[in-house]
Amino acid sequence: MSDLSMFDLSGRNAIVTGGAMGIGLGFARALAKAGANVAIVDVNEALGSRNAEALEAFGVKSLFVFCDVSSKKQVQTMVNQVQSHFGRLDIGVNNAGFGILGNSEELEESRWRAVLDVNLTGAFLCAQAQAQHMIRQSPCEGKIINTASMYGLFAGGNCAYNASKAGLIHLTRSLASEWGQFNINVNCISPGWVMTPGMSATPPEVRARMREVTPMGHLQRPEDLCGAIVFLASRASNFVTGHNLVVDGGHSINTWLQPLHRSVPPRVSQVEEDDAAREEIRILNALRASASGT
Repeated sequence: MSDLSMFDLSGRNAIVTGGAMGIGLGFARALAKAGANVAIVDVNEALGSRNAEALEAFGVKSLFVFCDVSSKKQVQTMVNQVQSHFGRLDIGVNNAGFGILGNSEELEESRWRAVLDVNLTGAFLCAQAQAQHMIRQSPCEGKIINTASMYGLFAGGNCAYNASKAGLIHLTRSLASEWGQFNINVNCISPGWVMTPGMSATPPEVRARMREVTPMGHLQRPEDLCGAIVFLASRASNFVTGHNLVVDGGHSINTWLQPLHRSVPPRVSQVEEDDAAREEIRILNALRASASGT
């Protein structure tokens, strides 16, 4: 007889920042399916509210809270609101973040600061506010999970994004070393290229190259991160802390001097990759149309 109770999140209460769409929404759905009550936190109020309400179909409680995570005042208000609504806070998923394009020699300081303010400072502010509540509550414990990136491990893309994610990985280790005394686990997840609505606009030849250098042979979908988030949020990871769980289909384990070859088709087809982003794009378009009165 199977027993998966160590992964059960029934009665646990979670915050997911950047949870209105993409990776964050995937995290929110995974936690709700595992039994957790989930607060979606985002700056997109229309989409966040809609998706928070949809989580209740899994038999859990949910709410949406607007918050700019780069504002300490807004973060503290947000965490207080979630804790007051649910009664306690067990899981903090700090996923809000964004990336930019452009060469480093032309990168404006304001854009550099904007990325670091959300991706790194914002994650710290959220983790700090979450830990303060976890330390005060009884029993004193909690799980804090930050969303980093494979680009926190090697160079690629924009330097501001890379630096923010590398910093977040080490911030995770630092906080884990400090907060273990309170039975608070702090870990992070580093995804690879994920099929979010933004990724769906990537030129076909670029996506083809991404598949070529990924051993698992397909681009990542938000659902491919579900197991990782539930594991780190559950009792199954009670002795795991300060860890960076890389979920990138194997991209970061090789230097790619030789092209990869496949003996069998990958588990996920190109059509299924597109399906991962298509529904969110449909909802976004419907919301835009509704807002414009068309």
